[in-house]
Amino acid sequence: MKKQSRRDFLKTLGAGAAGLALPSCKAPGGKEPGKDAIPPHLAGYEALYRRDPRAASRAWFKEAKFGLFMHFGLYSLLGRGEWVMLRERISVGEYEKLKGRFRAEAFDPDFITDLALQAGMKYVNLTAKHHEGFCLFETAAHDYHVKASPAGRDLVGELARACREKGLGLFLYYSYAADWRHPWFYARSAGWQNARPAYPFEEPRYKWRKDSDFRKYVDYVHFQLRELLTRYGPLAGIWFDPIMGYYARPDLFPVEETYGLVRSLQPHCLISFKQGATGTEDFAAPERSGRSLEGRVKKAFPGRPESAGIARKAWESNRQKKLEFCDTLQRRGWGYVKREDGRHKNPLQVEKMLARAWSQGANLLLNTGPLPDGSISPEDAVTLRAIGKRIGRTRKNPR
Repeated sequence: MKKQSRRDFLKTLGAGAAGLALPSCKAPGGKEPGKDAIPPHLAGYEALYRRDPRAASRAWFKEAKFGLFMHFGLYSLLGRGEWVMLRERISVGEYEKLKGRFRAEAFDPDFITDLALQAGMKYVNLTAKHHEGFCLFETAAHDYHVKASPAGRDLVGELARACREKGLGLFLYYSYAADWRHPWFYARSAGWQNARPAYPFEEPRYKWRKDSDFRKYVDYVHFQLRELLTRYGPLAGIWFDPIMGYYARPDLFPVEETYGLVRSLQPHCLISFKQGATGTEDFAAPERSGRSLEGRVKKAFPGRPESAGIARKAWESNRQKKLEFCDTLQRRGWGYVKREDGRHKNPLQVEKMLARAWSQGANLLLNTGPLPDGSISPEDAVTLRAIGKRIGRTRKNPR
C-alpha cells in the first residue's frame, strides 16, 4: 500500500466521514416493528425498501462505513483468545464447565450501543455462536446457551432491542463452518486441521464417521438460524465464518440452501461469508487483507484443487461489491486477551485503519473483546469516543 502523507491521510478520513453523520444517542422509538414495518436502521430508505428490501439494505450498508464487532463467549473467561479451546486442546467436558462461571454481569447493551453511536458507527456485530459452540442466545437445540448459565439472560435479545431503539443495524456472527462441540461436525481427518482440537485421546462426544453424518449438523444450523431470524426482530445481516472450514469441504455445505433460508425469513437481511463461498453473498468481509484466499487454499488443501477454484470465483464476484475490512483494537486476538491489557490500539492507529478502508471504498468493522464480566475495555471506550469526536469534526469541517 502506498504511503500517505499526513495531508492525504486527513483528506481520506474526511472524505469518509463526510457521509457518516453522527447519530443521536436518543432512541427514535423502542417498539418492536411489525412484520411489514421497515427496520429502524433503514430509516431514509423507505421508498427503496418497499420496492426491494435487499437493495435498500445494500444501499444502507454502502453508506454505513463503520461498525462495532464484539467477540464474547466462554473463552472470554480465560483471557487467552477465542481459539483457546482448540489451541490448548481443552476437552469438551472440561470446557463446558466454563458455562457455570459465565455471568456476564456487566454486559450492558445500552452502554454498548451508546458507545457505538458516540464512535460514529452505524451497526453492531455480536458473536451469537463462535467456534466453541456456546450460544449467546436462548436456543431450544440444547442447554449450552447463556440463558441456561448463571447469567440467566439472552444477550442477543437484549442487544437487538437496544439496537432497534437507537436505529443501529445488528449483524449476528454465526460460526457455520466450525463447531468444536457439536457431535456431528466433520473430523480433522476429513480435511481441515482446525475442524477439531488435536486431542491426544478420542473425544467421546464426537460422533461423525462419514460424510452423510454432516447433514445432522446442517439441520442444527438451520434450526438455529430460524430462531435468530424469527425471534429478534429485523436483523441487518448474518455474518458467517470461518471460510476455511468451508473451503476444506465445500461438498458438505449446502450454502445456497442456507442462504435461501435466511432470505426467505428476512428478505432484507444481508449475508456475508468472508471472501465468499458462492459469490452470491451481499458483501465480502476479508478481514485485514482485502485479498483473495486462493493461494492460501491451494497450500492448505493440495488434495482439493477445486477448492482454490471456488475461492477464486467467489472472490472475483464479491470484490466488485461493497467490502468490509475487519480489525481489532487488541494487537492480537479477537476475544479478550489479558496480556494485551494496556497495549490496545490508540486513536491515531484507528484513524489509519479507517483511512485505509475508506480509501478503498470499504467499511471498517472494528472489534473489541469484552472483558470476562461483559464490560467493554476502558481503553477501548476511550479510543472509540475519541474517534467519534474526530469523525464529527472532520464531517463538519472537511479539509
